[in-house]
Amino acid sequence: MQKRPIALVTGTSSGFGMHASVALVKAGFQVIASMRDLTKRDPLDKFASLHIAHDHMEIISLDVTNPDQIHEAISSIIERHGRIDLLLNNAGYACGGFVEEVSSEEWRKQFDVNVFGLIDVTRAVLPYMRQQKSGRIINVSSISGRFGFPGLSPYAASKHAVEGFSESLRLEMLPFRVQVVLVEPGSFRTAIWEKGIQEQELDEASPYASQMKQLMHHVESIMEKAPAPDEVISTIVHAATTRKPRFRYPVGKGVALTIAAKNLLPWTWIERLVTKRS
Repeated sequence: MQKRPIALVTGTSSGFGMHASVALVKAGFQVIASMRDLTKRDPLDKFASLHIAHDHMEIISLDVTNPDQIHEAISSIIERHGRIDLLLNNAGYACGGFVEEVSSEEWRKQFDVNVFGLIDVTRAVLPYMRQQKSGRIINVSSISGRFGFPGLSPYAASKHAVEGFSESLRLEMLPFRVQVVLVEPGSFRTAIWEKGIQEQELDEASPYASQMKQLMHHVESIMEKAPAPDEVISTIVHAATTRKPRFRYPVGKGVALTIAAKNLLPWTWIERLVTKRS
């Protein structure tokens, strides 16, 4: 009986990571679903029990900002399975706010999770993929990795960093037959908004108060009206299983149009369009 390819997924307690873990099992992978806090595993356990056989998924503790945990997790996977065929870097969160008002601590935390955590997990996996001369790394980016929306500067900056890192990494790893892919979702209904931007307190005395109100209204609208993440999950599965994946997969209503507009329109036009909506 042919063994299932091994997939490591980060950030699986909710959202894209939880749904992608189950979808990848359905697609034929043996999934190691990791999360920072195992006390939050119940939603994944319940969702998985409805859709897949439990023996095709393992759940492990992994804080992507902890180098010792990363080393231990990767070593354990290699020891038990002998290889890692797919890495889905999904762990991350959204820090909202305006540049002047976001503390240095918040900026560093945003980059520690979204950028340095992703890089450290990737670097731990690369030697094994390089030696086996096969593998695939899917980095979950965002439309915010292509367009810096106001009020999302920490998140947008972190996702722009992921985009640049992924471009270089893809070119470095092609000679070793390791493929790097970016999935760039727009607005979907996931806990990232509830956990991040919604927790920001509105200061009526702030010079950015009116803009923050607009941002919070937009977040509430996403939580109410944005679609479920099905399209993102099917894109991840396609990127994981197709023989020759593209480098970038923009996903969601208006995402491709936004990217095209930024690439084709004069920047002054972009500024007018965005400030009119603010």
